[in-house]
Amino acid sequence: MNDTMRDKTFSEQLTAEMPYLRRYARGLTGSQSRGDKITVATLKTILDDRSPFENSDPIKVNLFKCFHRIWSLSGVSPSAPEDALRGRTHALLAKLTVNSREALLLRTIEEFSVDHIAKIMDVNSSEVRHLIETANTELAESTQGRVMIIEDEPIIAADLSAIVQSLGHDVTGVSRTHTEALDHGRTSQPDLILADIQLADNSSGIDAVNDLLGLMDVPVIFITAFPERMLTGDKPEPAFLISKPFQEEQVRSAVSQAMFFASTVTLKG
Repeated sequence: MNDTMRDKTFSEQLTAEMPYLRRYARGLTGSQSRGDKITVATLKTILDDRSPFENSDPIKVNLFKCFHRIWSLSGVSPSAPEDALRGRTHALLAKLTVNSREALLLRTIEEFSVDHIAKIMDVNSSEVRHLIETANTELAESTQGRVMIIEDEPIIAADLSAIVQSLGHDVTGVSRTHTEALDHGRTSQPDLILADIQLADNSSGIDAVNDLLGLMDVPVIFITAFPERMLTGDKPEPAFLISKPFQEEQVRSAVSQAMFFASTVTLKG
């Protein structure tokens, strides 16, 4: 293979993995703009120096390893303390065990193996397992809030409700359509919205959420079978995204992470 073909193949493989790096970065920061900023910095670094990819590891592992190195050195805070409540959120995040949220997101949302996470974070596998366990404990002990679910499939809605409640959060109710979601949102005042993309009346969960965000300022977790379509970086996109079909641990992780960025969530001292 000549250099031109090799460069094209590398570029195509890298491009295919970028949506998932954006998802991870946004999950860490709770923000599309903050997450994408570090993602862009990672890409620029790779374009300047491709040597970290000169090994037998999958390109996705090397990509996330480059990101983790930049993230660790960036000093970017997950959420700027814009007011007193967000300031408390920031303070709680600062108290979490270093690298614990990173390990949890890599395992549950991005579905890396423990061994691959160890390579990404440059630690051993036993440390990765310890970090994941620590993250689950610390996140569960730090927040408690109210979750609104927008989902038209009864079985999936029941599963989501059970997962949310197992984390100690209250489910304000389940909406199946755009109209139900707006009516429910006006009266329930949730701290977090968990929404499917396609609803029962063929309306868009995105449209319902956008209308709700005109009434409240809360984080949103979208569930979709096509996450790459919402991770392009070209327009306003969600900070929290779960692939469908989902695993219970993915929902638990995303809900716990997103609760840290809620503007009205009850924070346990």
